[in-house]
Amino acid sequence: MANYIEPKVLKGFRDILPQAEMARRGLTEKIEGTFRSFGFVPIDTPALEYADILLGKGGGETEKQIYRFKDNGERDVALRFDLTVPFARFVALHREELTFPFKRYHIGKVWRGENTQRGRYREFTQCDFDIIGSDSPACDFEILLLIRSALQNLGLDITIHVNHRGLFNRFLSHIGQSDKSADVLRAVDKLGKTGEDETLKSLTELTGEGNARKIFEYISAGGNFTETLARITELSGGPSEETERLLLIRQFMIEAANNNSDPFILAPSITRGLDYYTGVVFETFLNELPGIGSICSGGRYDNLAGLYSKSNDSISGVGSSIGLDRLIAALESLGKPPAAAGCAAAIACINPEHSGSYQALAQRLRQEGIPCEVFTDFCGEKQLVKQFIHAEKKGMRYVLIPGGNLSGGMITLRDLPARQNIELSVEDAIGILLDNK
Repeated sequence: MANYIEPKVLKGFRDILPQAEMARRGLTEKIEGTFRSFGFVPIDTPALEYADILLGKGGGETEKQIYRFKDNGERDVALRFDLTVPFARFVALHREELTFPFKRYHIGKVWRGENTQRGRYREFTQCDFDIIGSDSPACDFEILLLIRSALQNLGLDITIHVNHRGLFNRFLSHIGQSDKSADVLRAVDKLGKTGEDETLKSLTELTGEGNARKIFEYISAGGNFTETLARITELSGGPSEETERLLLIRQFMIEAANNNSDPFILAPSITRGLDYYTGVVFETFLNELPGIGSICSGGRYDNLAGLYSKSNDSISGVGSSIGLDRLIAALESLGKPPAAAGCAAAIACINPEHSGSYQALAQRLRQEGIPCEVFTDFCGEKQLVKQFIHAEKKGMRYVLIPGGNLSGGMITLRDLPARQNIELSVEDAIGILLDNK
């Protein structure tokens, strides 16, 4: 055993077994379907980028978490830590090939060397969606509406917290603390993790006790959306382009209310920790499990793509990202794990010499939209019990048992949970399978 290599997985990484992966794929397919229903199109970018691309605007703690190394050509490279920064590089590189406003979605893995916890890993999947090439408030609202639709289509009860980074910066300028905005924003962004006392302590160290209390008054402003906006408008020095934008977005929310569903609240403490956000920002929480944190976050980043342009032209963008792994962890905690959408039926192997006929039968089912598997082992009538057990382990409900003469059109349908056999025509079996799909 001198050449034995112990099979092990890095901390924060994991293997995903078939049932769990089928559930993940089913969930992403539903999310992707919602993206496409809004006219968003898919793209892909490399997992590995030049380090200077990723370090250009990530900012703060994220840069410390990047997996960065020298490749065989001594190039300074890194694994992407999110899908937004590579998207900005993508837009700058393919600007002449795109039609603006450009609406994209991207579902892919990203990597961060952060502390692991339930629903948070070092390799994880993000489901990003963005509109780039427009500064319209209508685009801000469409992203918010897409968040609502994507998550409500999964049967989730959510609240979407909205804020405006530009308005918070205006407030900091109003109290003479604009030079410390980046540090203040990061301190406020940790409010949910560290608590009020620790946040106030951090703010006092940064800005002094008086200013810290003013900041805390701002981020603690409460009431409904309109009342909160009126209060932070007053605290930031009066009406501004940022408050007008929030008023307009609120108007859109009211106009597009779905069966009186209004999951949006104005939350001045939402700042987002990444440096590239400049306008409206948002985080989404499950009402049944708020403690797990935001499952979908994002905002407007007006200057990000300009970093990768020689002319430094700004290209306005707004987008958000669903954290798939955290979402799945939340669903499991709520006792609502996503269902694995595998094959519902299998075709038993009675005689391996008739495998061609079995595949032809399977093709008839697939043409009707019924996924099915043809068994190739444990062949023979005496081995049927083994095939039934195999099908149950794979989460199937039915096994089709072909007769000796398939051309006659009769088969036996085994209902595994009911432990019942029914002899019927292939067409009738297809009807039952479609009814229970």
